[in-house]
Amino acid sequence: MKFDLLIKNARTRFSRGKTVDIAVADGRIAKIAPRTGAGARKKIDAAGKLVTESFVNGHLHLDKVYTLSMVGMDALSSYTSGTMGGAMTAIEQAARVKARYNEKWIIENVRKALALAIRYGNTHIRAFADVDTKARLEGVKALLKAREEFKDRVELQVVAFPQDGVIRDPGAEDYVRQALEMGADIVGGIPWIEYTAADSKAHVDMMFDLARKYDRGVSMLVDDAGDPGLRTLEMLILKTLEIGWQGRVTAQHARAMALYPEPYYRKIEALLKKARVGVVSDPQTGPLHARVRALYRAGIGVALGQDDIADAYYPFGRNNMLEVAFLAAHLLWMTSVEDMEILYDLITTNAARALGIEGFGMKEGNRADLVVLNAEAVWEGIWNHEAPLHVIKSGREITLK
Repeated sequence: MKFDLLIKNARTRFSRGKTVDIAVADGRIAKIAPRTGAGARKKIDAAGKLVTESFVNGHLHLDKVYTLSMVGMDALSSYTSGTMGGAMTAIEQAARVKARYNEKWIIENVRKALALAIRYGNTHIRAFADVDTKARLEGVKALLKAREEFKDRVELQVVAFPQDGVIRDPGAEDYVRQALEMGADIVGGIPWIEYTAADSKAHVDMMFDLARKYDRGVSMLVDDAGDPGLRTLEMLILKTLEIGWQGRVTAQHARAMALYPEPYYRKIEALLKKARVGVVSDPQTGPLHARVRALYRAGIGVALGQDDIADAYYPFGRNNMLEVAFLAAHLLWMTSVEDMEILYDLITTNAARALGIEGFGMKEGNRADLVVLNAEAVWEGIWNHEAPLHVIKSGREITLK
């Protein structure tokens, strides 16, 4: 048998320190064995380095990358204040950049960010684009163009995201609808930004109506402020159950979860499991975060995300999910070997589960989306958070140096 690609002398997370060969054919993992005994058109000698699934970024505002200098630092200060009490103010301040939105300069920033994604082995991204009366459709046009341009290297799930609300911003709902008709993959939402609980509920209902009409999944930013009384995560879960959208919904941030009273958190955890709603946390971009370790141990599809790259909410970022895991290890105090294995799941297999990516994982028959790290173990990979030695997408090497 002639394989398309053979990665020799590879350690995996489950090979117990021994090396194996990983054979790839037709874009999929064909065989994992101590020795395959067959040739291949291309060979990579991993030389005992760790080979894993490539990385999944559960949350990135890709239309906003590299816009911090256009917005100014005041929004950044509002969002990262210790209590996150200024989160809504930050969003209002950050909206200034959208008056200048134009597909032509947005796509150049997007290309730069996606080149970094390839370099760091980040082959799947849930990418948010603001669609509202300020941004119009400029951001989503750029992301849809990039989705096509990079489709063989980075898979983008484009989210039509009404950043400023739909009740607060009359007309935004129609922009979401137009974005879906243009081909956006996911219905977005941010119900906590509305002024009243009734408006938040209406926001959720309106976006789910679009999800049903266009048969799309849903990703909403929920409870993203320092207020334990926020309840839009609960609204999102209940609506998921009401319309039977289990397994097709993801909650981003849910930062107020850190402040929930324990009895209420336990109820939310049970509802998340029942509705199969995934949770994506970005602990490096704000002082509060979802209860990542508890969610993981409860069997919920939880992931980490980059969230932002040099924009009004976060001044750093390289589309490097090992770097995100490194930061999370400190912020969440997850520094044991067991904890680091969990963090690695949150940027690979568990993240894929949260985003509904099928056929992903180090198993025969799954897609050959792989990285060869310059490390022999997970802890070393997170410790150094270097670019992989090799990046493989659908069985083809796409490594950028």
